[in-house]
Amino acid sequence: MCINPFRLIGVGLSVWTLATIGCGFSVDFWSITICRMLVGVGEASYIGLAAPLIVENAPVSQRTLWLGIFHISVPAGVAIGDVYGGLVGSGLGWRYAFFGEAILMLPFAILGYVMKPLQMKGMSNAKIIPWFLNEEFSKKDYSYVSYTLNQLSRFGQDMKALLSEKVYVVNVLGYIVYNFVFGVYSYWGLKVGYNIYQVDNIDLLFGGIISVGGIVGTIGGSLILDRINSTIPNAFKLLSIAIFFGAIFCFSAFCFSNIYVFLVLILIGEILVDASQGPVNLVCLNSVKPSLRPLAMAISTVSIHIFGDDKVDNWRTSILISTSILFLAAGIWFIGIFLHSVDRYEEDSEQPDMSHLLESEVANGDITSALL
Repeated sequence: MCINPFRLIGVGLSVWTLATIGCGFSVDFWSITICRMLVGVGEASYIGLAAPLIVENAPVSQRTLWLGIFHISVPAGVAIGDVYGGLVGSGLGWRYAFFGEAILMLPFAILGYVMKPLQMKGMSNAKIIPWFLNEEFSKKDYSYVSYTLNQLSRFGQDMKALLSEKVYVVNVLGYIVYNFVFGVYSYWGLKVGYNIYQVDNIDLLFGGIISVGGIVGTIGGSLILDRINSTIPNAFKLLSIAIFFGAIFCFSAFCFSNIYVFLVLILIGEILVDASQGPVNLVCLNSVKPSLRPLAMAISTVSIHIFGDDKVDNWRTSILISTSILFLAAGIWFIGIFLHSVDRYEEDSEQPDMSHLLESEVANGDITSALL
């Protein structure tokens, strides 16, 4: 299909901006909860589109690095957001922190509407006509219900094709286990710091470690994979080795009562485990047909949050057991080395025949252009 991906990103960021403004005007728990849910809807618009666009337009020798730089936005954004929220919240009030975010995002939302479209691999060059503008559909009493059922059927076919890709499934399983560990870290990390090391500013120390480890690890892992040739087997090798040794350092960190030893070991561990960000997303994109890349990224993101985020009631048990589970993630990705894999980066597959949804010209084409 030829829907402009930047337009879809712009729509999502517009929803994000409005929802963030809504957070600033919230009056109780449920109002801010609903607005936060809408923020997630806005984010979803570019989760599945940004990564495929990046990997398809990056130089072949720097594909992983470009993806890695994109994913640095998570630790960097968390660190900057903590500082920004603290400064604005303490100075002007927490509502203004949300309003400021919305203002900062607005130019990017506008850019989504005005940027020149890029043709993504696997997308048809034919023009998609909304069902309610297509004369053929009206002649055949084509209804919105029929259109919806057709879309659900296509989604089911795409999901079946996606789940038949063994390399993709193994990669996502490893990613789920990986995120389970860091879900526990985010829930209990500060409590561990306060109880073991009795450090008042442990939140700043943890924030610094996460930021530095995330940036250095993500860039380092991406550069290494590009250097050794960014194939799927090499990505699995890097994933399994980095996570295995990262687990050793992270587990060892919690075995020492000295705060300085802990900080050094946990920083090294963070760098190693964060080296996975570029490779794991490269495998997600290159192990499936180009037409399935947006769906592959979306399902990967949904899976790691549904099955990966969790907590256990006892913090000591949580930290030690969860850190050990990193070895399971390393093992799953190690299996991926031996799977038969086809790197589909160079493919330019087309979507299934959609002639029943397409029409070369429409009398009110201006309306169509405004919607696409």
